[in-house]
Amino acid sequence: MGSDIMLESSISPSLMCADIFSLNEIIEDFELNNIEYLHIDVMDGSFVPNFCLGTDYCRRLKKRTAIPLDIHLMVTEPLKKLECFPFGNGDIVSVHHESDSFQNTVDTLKLIKSKGAKPFIAVNPDTPADILSAYLDCIDGVLLMTVYPGFAGQQMVPGSLEKIERVRAFLDSAGKENISIEVDGNVNYEKAPLMRQHGADIFVVGTSSVLGPGNTGDNIRKMRNLLDGAIK
Repeated sequence: MGSDIMLESSISPSLMCADIFSLNEIIEDFELNNIEYLHIDVMDGSFVPNFCLGTDYCRRLKKRTAIPLDIHLMVTEPLKKLECFPFGNGDIVSVHHESDSFQNTVDTLKLIKSKGAKPFIAVNPDTPADILSAYLDCIDGVLLMTVYPGFAGQQMVPGSLEKIERVRAFLDSAGKENISIEVDGNVNYEKAPLMRQHGADIFVVGTSSVLGPGNTGDNIRKMRNLLDGAIK
């Protein structure tokens, strides 16, 4: 399973799952435990049937912490909205293949890169992996949705592990070993190690693991141990 070439694993907690009344303390726990990214779900009520975190939220986070943002734009025509968001060196910005025309999506990815951030192409569960070949020269990563975007708390779509493995094998065979695979959806303590074994290296976590019951720091350490142990 997976690839002989494994990138270092990173954890990206989904802040839509964080208790807003405890957010400052949660971020302190993230900083103490060297969390790599903060996953920000941006939803416009059009591309997905839900509304979620916006521009002011991102600006406040940028002022509050040095942890890079992992901005997931679940919006229509992201090229028209990109300038509203604060991002730069070290941040990730993901745009969906399904959200605009191919050329506009490429232009969006190039604009993200020009600002020093890492452009990721996001794909829904039903989108075939072979569409990635058209984006290889303008992405630093692929965000594979393992649930249908829009709502937290869903179960992983069947076939997701096999899709992760196919994408990792495709990227490696194309000489793109350094392109990351991020996974988003039902990344719990049971499934995260399996996703790691199949080739994922960035893990969007929420209420089924790091932001679930118990001490946040303990939860982070448990997840790291499971991810590290998955490839030994």
